[in-house]
Amino acid sequence: MAELSTFARPYAKAAFEVAQKRGELAKWSEFLQVLSGVSRQQEVVSLLEHPVITDSQKVDILSDLCQEKLTKEGRRFLVALSENKRLSLLTEVAQQFEALKAELEKSVDVEIASAFEISQAQINRLTQALKSTLNLDIQVNFSVDPKLIGGAVIRAGDRVIDGSVLGKLHRLAEAMNS
Repeated sequence: MAELSTFARPYAKAAFEVAQKRGELAKWSEFLQVLSGVSRQQEVVSLLEHPVITDSQKVDILSDLCQEKLTKEGRRFLVALSENKRLSLLTEVAQQFEALKAELEKSVDVEIASAFEISQAQINRLTQALKSTLNLDIQVNFSVDPKLIGGAVIRAGDRVIDGSVLGKLHRLAEAMNS
């Protein structure tokens, strides 16, 4: 959703700038990932949306749940999100932070979903081709998705290469309905 992305952007940038300035990108990345995971738990979502629980109590709840990853700056970050009624953006903030970090590090996570298992040699060839095409270091995560029927779907950041039979069928259906 574009709205969530727009609201989350200044918080992700602020967290990134603090982390970069302090040389703590990995630490903040881990902190935000933990926060994101915790904030998606149904029990936590219910607590964060509860109208009787104060902003301060919400920060305390999240702080207690993320205690081992929480720094003084991290707590201040949570307070700012809470005071501005933006705790629901934690997952989006974490994703945008990771995108900024990957851009800085000239790296990207690549998801390859194939209809069938492919060999390590094929994965290595795909990895090399993607590295040279994207001009970035990449981390490849491979999965099998039989619903694709054949071919593969490659997701690298905001780029999607859909070479699956299912994707081709969808595009053909769209063309016929136009």
